[in-house]
Amino acid sequence: MTLAHPATGIHVHPTALVETGAEFGAGVIVGPFCHVGPNVKLGANVELMSHCVVTGDTTLEDNVRVFPHAVLGGEPQNLAYKGERTTLRVGKNTVIREGVTMHLGTGNALGETVVGENCMFLAYSHVAHDCIIGDHVTFANNVMIGGHTRIDDRVIVGGGAAIHQFCHIGHHAFIGGMAGVEHDVIPFGLVMGNRAHLAGLNLVGMKRSGMARDDINALRHGFKKLFADNGVSLRENAAKLAEDSGESSAVRDIAMFVLTDSKRKFTTPAKRSRDDAAGIE
Repeated sequence: MTLAHPATGIHVHPTALVETGAEFGAGVIVGPFCHVGPNVKLGANVELMSHCVVTGDTTLEDNVRVFPHAVLGGEPQNLAYKGERTTLRVGKNTVIREGVTMHLGTGNALGETVVGENCMFLAYSHVAHDCIIGDHVTFANNVMIGGHTRIDDRVIVGGGAAIHQFCHIGHHAFIGGMAGVEHDVIPFGLVMGNRAHLAGLNLVGMKRSGMARDDINALRHGFKKLFADNGVSLRENAAKLAEDSGESSAVRDIAMFVLTDSKRKFTTPAKRSRDDAAGIE
């Protein structure tokens, strides 16, 4: 028998354990054998299907759906963590499939792990401590990202891919399945391989997003200039690209991404034709 609260539409299965202090919005559903900790906040219409654990100082915003055996808000897998109060926040309309794990931040870093809105995390993917995930991001099955990773909006990460700690993945990038990503990936980049190399631009993703043909062509030529084997550094090419980007905000995004300070190097094309990688005809 489900324990229902008609005034708020909240339904809690009698086998679920909800600790005192947890806060629920209207319409929350907590299924069989779930465990909700005392510092958890569930927004309106959040659904925990069954056997879910939501612990720590964790907030799930409105309409988040969590499938069985996910564990959210666990302690970081980091020896530097000493039990300090840190947080996890998951944005609206995000779907978290079976066995996904997401950890709290650490006190000696950001102190929070943040997942954006309208994301999809497929089975057994993992979000480590102090990661910042943008909106409309998709992780396929078994994706693993290290601590302090930043992933911008509309990135897709293929099944079994692993991303090194402190990496920054630019918006609209596509990470191929089973890729081992050690370095930052430019916006719109397409990477694959172990260890991963930049295989070109995410042309399919750009077309699906409705990007104009002129912008796509500008990015193709910008890619060629950025990674030209011309005897100067990548940052020098990026600075020149920023100056020459004209009206293309997408090309300027890539140039500024390279010019921004980072703890990692950049994922670059393999030793083959830069024209092939950019899709230049």
